[in-house]
Amino acid sequence: MTSIDLASTAPARARGKTVSSRIWRLAFASVEFRIGLAVFLVLLFAALLYPPLSGIDPTKMAIRDKLMPPVFLGEGWTWAHPLGTDQLGRDMLARSLVGLRYSLLIGLTTTVLMLAVGALIGLVAGYYGKSIDTVLMRLTDAQLSIPMIILAITILGVSRPTIPSIILVLGLAGWPVYARVMRSTIMAERKKEYVRGAMVLGATDFRIMFLLLLPLVLPPMAFVAVLDVARMMIFESVLGFLGLGVQPPTPTFGNIIADGRKYLLNAWWIATMPGVFLFLTLGSINLMGASLERARNTVYGGA
Repeated sequence: MTSIDLASTAPARARGKTVSSRIWRLAFASVEFRIGLAVFLVLLFAALLYPPLSGIDPTKMAIRDKLMPPVFLGEGWTWAHPLGTDQLGRDMLARSLVGLRYSLLIGLTTTVLMLAVGALIGLVAGYYGKSIDTVLMRLTDAQLSIPMIILAITILGVSRPTIPSIILVLGLAGWPVYARVMRSTIMAERKKEYVRGAMVLGATDFRIMFLLLLPLVLPPMAFVAVLDVARMMIFESVLGFLGLGVQPPTPTFGNIIADGRKYLLNAWWIATMPGVFLFLTLGSINLMGASLERARNTVYGGA
């Protein structure tokens, strides 16, 4: 695209930036978003800083310290293990925070992969239409017909689960929704004057798709994708609980809860503490995601 072409499409690109900034401002103005952001940042910094600063190895066993209760129970506790220890004497606070670290890593990376694959397929299908659109949408329909959790269990059940393989399986199973949304959005945008103007001025398809349309329509989709981070964290925890997630001794929410279910009567904190951290994290992400989605609907509803 020449400099003349870029100048002719500047109003459209400026509109995309303006819409994104309006969504951010409206979302941040809500109490729910600020509460969610504050809780999320506290949990994030705790997960990143506490294990290395405390010097506690979450995988190190100390049988003498096994099944120590949290400090708030008032007996048999120690400040060295404020949330108690598990059946092998491992610190529950460190294990829960390391589990949170892995869960966030998998949730965020998986959502980015889903968004990237879905946006690319939807962009190509919506822009070119005709036979390309038909083939890509039939592929999307076929993928949608297979439940994500069933596909993940099937693939991970016959292979050794690792962090990259879990991200890949969940990411490639969840892209169809983004593909359909992107396709419908691109089909609507393609008919507008600024796209036709770029075509008349000789812009290539690649430049129109990736330098003009994609920066305009991707940010609103990314705001909605925040909610999928929480959904992917749940899927990762379910897989870990079933033994198909990250394998021990690496602590994750799923495998910690699976180990702790055997001790619910006499050491309930083993399964409960990671559940509390997961609940707080999902709650904070959902508060932010819901606020962003409401702001997005407000902006587009008033546009």
